[in-house]
Amino acid sequence: MSNFRIKTYPVGQIGTNCYVIYREGQKKAVIVDPGADGAYILNMCRELSVIPEAVLLTHGHFDHILAVKDIIRAFPEGKVYAGEHERETLTDPAVNLSSGFGGPCAVHADEYVKDGDILSLAGISFQVLFTPGHTSGSVCYLIKEEGVLISGDTLFLESMGRTDLPTGDQLKIVKSITERLFVLPGDTLVYPGHGDMTTIGHEKTYNPVAFYKG
Repeated sequence: MSNFRIKTYPVGQIGTNCYVIYREGQKKAVIVDPGADGAYILNMCRELSVIPEAVLLTHGHFDHILAVKDIIRAFPEGKVYAGEHERETLTDPAVNLSSGFGGPCAVHADEYVKDGDILSLAGISFQVLFTPGHTSGSVCYLIKEEGVLISGDTLFLESMGRTDLPTGDQLKIVKSITERLFVLPGDTLVYPGHGDMTTIGHEKTYNPVAFYKG
């Protein structure tokens, strides 16, 4: 049996899925999209007896980044990773929409990753998939060995991320989903930025994106 573990913690006013990913019996963990409630996320890490080695960001909207500084303040050796084309969204409160939700927030990643990069963190390999559309620099993270995809706000259960916000593009998100994600094995488990998990096979059958005629 695999010792791979992924815990889901909905946080903030929009219920963003923050994920704590680790291997049972090992100390280190990866946190994906700590969008709010930093003290709560850190308490969950303590309960799991894990130390965040890295924060992975799927994109820069406020509801995915507001607790980044809390995590890094508590664990300063941890590094923040984000897509190479997401700098503006991360650092500009007008673009990441934080100005209208509790005050301006800017986050600077330690490493800006590109499509195809493999990140070896906490004993787990994360492959970066560049999936623009929800934002210009959105990325997904594929944990191929475990058949898991962290899809951020690109792909949801029978839906996709909205594209009417700054840097969004509907044609691009459809292309990202159909050409980058739907080619993955059908039994790939999809952990989205909001809502319930799904599979690639389910989405290829039931997601309206599969029938989009743009």
